[in-house]
Amino acid sequence: MAPFKLQERTALEVFLTFLKLGLTSFGGPIAHLGYFREEFVVRRHWVDDAAYTDLVALCQFLPGPASSQVGFSLGLIRAGYRGALAAWIGFTLPSALLMTAFAYGAGELNNPMGLGVLHGLKLVAVAIVAQAVWGMAAALCPDRSRASIACVATVIILSSNSSIAQIGVLLFGGIAGFRLCRASIPRIERPLRIPVSRRVGIVALTAFFVLLAGLSILGTRSQGIELFDGFYRSGALVFGGGHIVLPLLSKAFVASGWVSQDSFLAGYGAAQALPGPLFAFAAYLGVVDNQSPHGIAGAALGIAGIFLPGFLILLGTLPFWDTLRQRVGMQAVMRGINAAVVGLLGAALYSVLWVNSVGSSGDFALALVGFVLLTVWRAPPLLVVILGALGGIALA
Repeated sequence: MAPFKLQERTALEVFLTFLKLGLTSFGGPIAHLGYFREEFVVRRHWVDDAAYTDLVALCQFLPGPASSQVGFSLGLIRAGYRGALAAWIGFTLPSALLMTAFAYGAGELNNPMGLGVLHGLKLVAVAIVAQAVWGMAAALCPDRSRASIACVATVIILSSNSSIAQIGVLLFGGIAGFRLCRASIPRIERPLRIPVSRRVGIVALTAFFVLLAGLSILGTRSQGIELFDGFYRSGALVFGGGHIVLPLLSKAFVASGWVSQDSFLAGYGAAQALPGPLFAFAAYLGVVDNQSPHGIAGAALGIAGIFLPGFLILLGTLPFWDTLRQRVGMQAVMRGINAAVVGLLGAALYSVLWVNSVGSSGDFALALVGFVLLTVWRAPPLLVVILGALGGIALA
C-alpha cells in the first residue's frame, strides 16, 4: 500500500502545482510554455531543459492544445497516468469554471452598456487573432514555399463554405510540404523517453480514429452524441495552437445554428481575458448551445470532447516519436501543414471575425489599437480585454 499512497501524494502535488498555474497563466499557449519551463525546469527540476524542449516539439507537431499536452506529459512523467489527469484538471478547471460563469451571466448584458461590452469583446477577438496570424506567419512561413502554401490555403477556405474544405487544406499543406519543404531540416539526436508502452499507444491511436469516424455516424441518433462530435472533431483537427480552434468551432456550432454568431464571438473575446487554456471556451459553448444537453452538463461534455482527441493522439504517438521525428519527410509534411494552418487562421480572421465585428471606422480603430498594444507594446491580453470592453461602451 505504501507505493500507492506515495503515488497518490505525488498526484496531489501535481494537481496543486498545475492549479496554481491554471489560476495565474495569462497570455495564451506560447506564454504557458514559458510558465511551464520556469516552474518545472528551473524551479522544480522535474525534467531537464533538453527533455522539456523535446516535449514542446512533439506537442507542437501534433494536433491538439499544445500547452495542455505539454502539461499532461509533465504530469505523466511525474506521477504516471494519475499525474497526467491531475495536471489536466488542475490547469483547466479555473478557466472552465470562469467561462461557465460568464455564459450564465452573459444574458444579463442585454442592455446598451452590456451590448457595448460584448461588442468590445468581439473587437478584442479581432485584435488577438490578428496578432496570432502575424506571429505564426513570421514563425511558420519564413520562406517562399511556406508563404505560398499559406496563401493558397486562405484562398481555398474563402472560396468554400464546406467544413470538408478545412480537412482538404490540411491535406494539401502536408502534400505540398512533402514536395517543397525538405530543405534545411536538422537531424534530431536526443531520445525522448516517457513511460507509455507501444500497446497503450496503439490502443490510444485506434480510439482516436474510431471516435473521429464513428461519432459523426452515431450523432444522427442522439443530440448529445452530435454535440460531443462537434467538440471532438474540432479538437482533433487543431494544428498550430489554440487560436486555430476558432474556425473549427465556428463551423461546428455557428454554421449549424447551435450558437448565434454574436454569442460565439463575445464568448471567444471573453476567453482571452482568462488564465489557462483557450480550449476552456468549449465550456461556454456547452452552456449556451441550443442542443441537448446544455448548461452544466453541456459544459462538461464540451470540455471532455475538445480535449480528449489531443490526449489520445499524444499517448498514441509518444512510444513511436523518436523514430518518426528522425524522418525528413515527416518533418517536411508538418512544415507544410503548419503553413496551411496559418492560411486557415488568416481566412478565419476575415470570414469569422472581421465581417461580423468591424462595421465602422470606430470599430476598426479600436481593433487596431488592440492589435498594436499586443504586438508592439506587448501589453497583457487581460489589459487589452478591459480596454476593449471600455471602448465598446464608448462606441455604443
